[in-house]
Amino acid sequence: MAQFPSSFDKDDLLKCARGELFGPGNAQLPAPPMLMMDRITDISADGGAHGKGHVVAEFDITPDLWFFECHFPGNPIMPGCLGLDGLWQLTGFNLGWRGWKGRGYALGVGEVKLTGMVRPDRKMLTYHVDFTKAVQTRRLTMGVADGRVEADGELIYQVKDMKVALSES
Repeated sequence: MAQFPSSFDKDDLLKCARGELFGPGNAQLPAPPMLMMDRITDISADGGAHGKGHVVAEFDITPDLWFFECHFPGNPIMPGCLGLDGLWQLTGFNLGWRGWKGRGYALGVGEVKLTGMVRPDRKMLTYHVDFTKAVQTRRLTMGVADGRVEADGELIYQVKDMKVALSES
């Protein structure tokens, strides 16, 4: 962790999407438009609600984002699955940030609650990922975390038991 900072700007996230941040074959964020954050404001391996690591990130909302035009015409709403994907992206990013090797993939989520919506008049989403478990053995590299998404400070999504793994194959 010492070789990586505790915050990242958009240029850093784009380097990660190109495979340049953690090295070839390791954790990689998706490229825009599927990149669901603009910056990571804080990351750790021992912070958060459970002391097992955390990530806080932000995503600027503008009315011209690609998903508003198609979901739904005349009633624009950000798909909830994109907020969930942002949480998964950040969970995998944390594993790569720890220096753990392999490509990330989502394994699942235990519980999802969507209690609000992201419409074009929102200004910013804030993602919070709190690890409950981070495991690296000879056979398994995996993070388990709870997460939440706030839109302009209002809690709108909550997840429990997100699972992301890294695989070198």
